[in-house]
Amino acid sequence: NMELNYAKRFDGITGSAIRDIFKLMTNPAIISFAGGNPANSALESDVVSRLAQKVLAERGTQLLQYGQTEGYAPLRESAAEFFKHNGVDVRPEQLLPVTGSQQALDLICKALLDPGDSMLVESPTFLGALQTFKLYQANLVPVDTDEDGVIPELLEEKIVKHNPKLIYLIPTFQNPTGRTLTLERRKAVAEIIARHPGVVLIEDDPYRDLRYAGAALPAIISPGLRVAAAVCTEPTLMRKLVIGKQSTDVHSPNLNQAIVDAYLREGILMDHIRKISESYGKQMAKMQEMLSTLPASVQYTRPDGGIFLWVELPEGFNATKLLTTATEMGVAYIPGTHFYAGPDTHHNTMRLNFSNATLENIEKGMTILKELFISQGLK
Repeated sequence: NMELNYAKRFDGITGSAIRDIFKLMTNPAIISFAGGNPANSALESDVVSRLAQKVLAERGTQLLQYGQTEGYAPLRESAAEFFKHNGVDVRPEQLLPVTGSQQALDLICKALLDPGDSMLVESPTFLGALQTFKLYQANLVPVDTDEDGVIPELLEEKIVKHNPKLIYLIPTFQNPTGRTLTLERRKAVAEIIARHPGVVLIEDDPYRDLRYAGAALPAIISPGLRVAAAVCTEPTLMRKLVIGKQSTDVHSPNLNQAIVDAYLREGILMDHIRKISESYGKQMAKMQEMLSTLPASVQYTRPDGGIFLWVELPEGFNATKLLTTATEMGVAYIPGTHFYAGPDTHHNTMRLNFSNATLENIEKGMTILKELFISQGLK
């Protein structure tokens, strides 16, 4: 067994808890509230197949050849148009198609972070992002959140104290909590960023259009990462993202970019989102209805959209330990501890995903969790 001298950047990084739980999810007998997957019914394979055939017939050779790192030009145009319906005025050259928003996070870190640099993150926040930041050896500074999202006064306090290079926020239907940053706070955050020009805000906004109630809110500055596109209005930073991408994957797959472009140009996206939102809204209501039957000591979020609910059990109740038993009983969830930047804490929390479960399975799975928790002394 070879003892290799591994890079220190992997110290203390365990791999994604979600990826490990995905292995459990291949078991069809398990009802999973663990992933962040869309409903299978939301994946229109027939439409994608038709568009793939169309773009290959029209531009096959070009799409199968190498493309430019900056992205497939038509997609930069159609994606820029898509942003405009969100009230974000962005030009095609300010938009970089990337291979999943995770790559955008990776490229931003590559461009800006040296080991030991500070960055601010919401507490809790998306564990896939935390993993990327840790691999770039960032000093992660958590900023507390409440029902209305990140607390602006604390954000500014920590900017002054830690002089961070980056701030990472998920303002709408946050992962893992489902909470949304209020309009007042969005304005406050924008003003704080304006006062501290050396700090770059990553605004990760993938769930924005999955709204089932309430009114849409504007982006803080510009949606940072979205439909696998990074919007960057600073030309020098954009150049560094492009150079960083050259060494990562040369360019995102042309065929995939062309399919997304054709989808956007057909104007079917918003209708599709309306259709799935109707179904997701019912799934969310069902899960909340089931949560409301738990003892009053259990707190849970009531979002206006997105795909997650966040549950806080009483202090001292350990959801992390109970996961093994839950999966043996046929239900999976993500323990909330994985979404915190700090030490091993918050074992009384969990993230539940409803978008990938039928109404019947939500009822069945939540009944199993309720029985398990009550058998473990939940009152």
